[in-house]
Amino acid sequence: MPENPLHALMNPKSIAIAGASNNAMKMGTMQALSVVKDGFQGPLYPIHPTEKTVVGLKAYTSPEELPETPDLGLIVIPVEHVFPLLEAFGRIGTKRIIVCTAGFKEVGTDGRRLEQQLNETAARWGIRFVGPNCMGILNSEISLNLTVMRFDGRPGMLGLASQSGTYVTQTLSYLRKRGIRLSKAISTGNEANIDLIEALEYLGEDEQSRAIILYIEAIRDGRRFVETARKISPHKPIFAQYVSGSAAGARASRSHTGAMAGPDFLYEGIFKQAGIIRVHSIEDLYAHGWTAATQPPLRGNRIAVVTHSGGPGTAMSNIADQGGLAIPTLSEAVQSQIRPLIPPHASSANPVDLTFNMDTDRMTVLIPEILLKSGEIDGLLVHGPMTTGWMKEIYPHLSMLFDDLPLEDFMAQFQKDLTPAMVLPWKYNMPMILCSFLDRSDNYTEAYEDNNIPVFDAPEKSARAMLSLLRHKQIRQRRSFVPPAAPPKSREAERILKDAVAGGQKALDEAQAKRLLAHYGIPVTREKLAADSDEAAAAATALGYPVALKACAWEIMHKSGKGLIALNVRTEEEVRAAFAAIRRAAGLDIPVLVQEMLSGGRELVVGMTRFPGFDPCILFGLGGVFTEALKDNTLRLAPLSDADAEEMLDDIRGKALLAEFRGMPAADRTALAAVVQTLGFIALLHPEIAEIDLNPVILAGAKPVVVDALFVLKD
Repeated sequence: MPENPLHALMNPKSIAIAGASNNAMKMGTMQALSVVKDGFQGPLYPIHPTEKTVVGLKAYTSPEELPETPDLGLIVIPVEHVFPLLEAFGRIGTKRIIVCTAGFKEVGTDGRRLEQQLNETAARWGIRFVGPNCMGILNSEISLNLTVMRFDGRPGMLGLASQSGTYVTQTLSYLRKRGIRLSKAISTGNEANIDLIEALEYLGEDEQSRAIILYIEAIRDGRRFVETARKISPHKPIFAQYVSGSAAGARASRSHTGAMAGPDFLYEGIFKQAGIIRVHSIEDLYAHGWTAATQPPLRGNRIAVVTHSGGPGTAMSNIADQGGLAIPTLSEAVQSQIRPLIPPHASSANPVDLTFNMDTDRMTVLIPEILLKSGEIDGLLVHGPMTTGWMKEIYPHLSMLFDDLPLEDFMAQFQKDLTPAMVLPWKYNMPMILCSFLDRSDNYTEAYEDNNIPVFDAPEKSARAMLSLLRHKQIRQRRSFVPPAAPPKSREAERILKDAVAGGQKALDEAQAKRLLAHYGIPVTREKLAADSDEAAAAATALGYPVALKACAWEIMHKSGKGLIALNVRTEEEVRAAFAAIRRAAGLDIPVLVQEMLSGGRELVVGMTRFPGFDPCILFGLGGVFTEALKDNTLRLAPLSDADAEEMLDDIRGKALLAEFRGMPAADRTALAAVVQTLGFIALLHPEIAEIDLNPVILAGAKPVVVDALFVLKD
């Protein structure tokens, strides 16, 4: 397997920048200054057609004049000058380039042609590049900052790949104020050459990056994305923010599945399939990623809550409990150790509520240590550690009691060694997450953040971060993905589709669709086609009453509410009357499908649709006439492993309906998962099918049976 191109690009020993000048407001100048001022140890070579020096360094008119072949070239010049410069880098042997220049496919058709030309030029010289239209990279391990913003501090442990340049540049100040430090950051831009998936793969291999965060606007190769993430996520947490679902979701569809499976819903499904934890804000993306990067993994689901105020403690406990974390009552043995450290009216049960108490050692060291070594919890949430920040707030009121003692002298009384509090997560190998309403102006907040212990500014946020650790624990414990073996392609199914296309059909009629399903072992209703009322009556007798009658023509894709279905037909007379009524409603002499009337109180939907880059996608959920209204369904990318299919059954809000329910037996999960998995195989084996709806799939007792089926063919 060839080495990921980012290994070399992210670790250059020398850099050339085309686009830096002595104009401080130019992007290239800012990037050059970031290299110079933030500690990169290798040589930097500015390239400028007229300037003799740039940011205090000797400048060169072209790559050919450089004293050595740089490992990395950075291009930040107008688009018309990019191609000759790229050629020049190619001639001297530079193999890695970052193209920050905009004006490519993001501007339309002409830009797309330019971007194609850019790739062709790079390919001739064996060059791999990031961009165009990007904002640079960062590698804190070697003090390399190729962004326009200042980066300082120690190397971090959180890797970032972003399709937004802003999230790699403007957020550096934001992160610094929150004690969050990046290991690596890659702005992928238009992804003409190196894409987000390669960036994910690189961060997955990077030992410095203990967790990965992704900002995503669009994925072009869904299968490669899922496969890459699925290899990484059991060992290294991955968080993602996807932001384009609403606008991208507008599309025409002829099936229920296509109507429901819009892009936001699609990404929700593939993230779960890949073991990626989805977040919905940039704040959570960085904060939850930082928590996972810095804290020991959660080994169980038991947590303790320590607080000096009932409100925040209750808020943390409520969020944690709702998300699946347990807040167990502590044993009497543990409580007996805690009681001497808290007021008589305080609670030692869990949450441990000290009430208002300014003896911070009790909150930050003594009680947490009792809890962490008790063997009764797996993680700790703490609200309220504070000293200096609190004292600064109340100093104006207190100063009169201290004979107007200067602030500096007053604060000196509260300086202390905080090390005993800072070592606890690693001493006991358990995650500890803090909450404080005071920022880094407080010595505790500053110390925790500087020692890789996350501090949130609201109790609910700290609890949600712990839930992300629980989610990754569940991902670590998932069944291993085993590539599924597809069944052989059915010649009979192939013939059904070929005949339909030859006949100008845009869809299969229900009878054709069910015959195709049956050829792949998917259970369908017993049924017969009838051309007249006599045949309908004979079919009903053969099948046994009661029966259902349906219009059967490929032109009629949806029959509900149109007089095209008759249910619970119990006599020959009723059969003949229903047949005539369906013909009248259809306005055509179409065949009528006579099928067994299944009884079962649980209706499901299984479907397939296709999206560019995600082909095909399989949907499962609650079905029947309220399918679109309820929208209780989930989506995955085919092919589905056994584990994928089984996880889908548990991923709907109404999953309790699949267990024993009101006298109905538990669903045969193996048979139901097989239907879901097989539909994915059908879609892969027959790419001429555009969309599939199996709705409803009725649980007849425990067994799933397809009652209605729609196959839409590609135009």
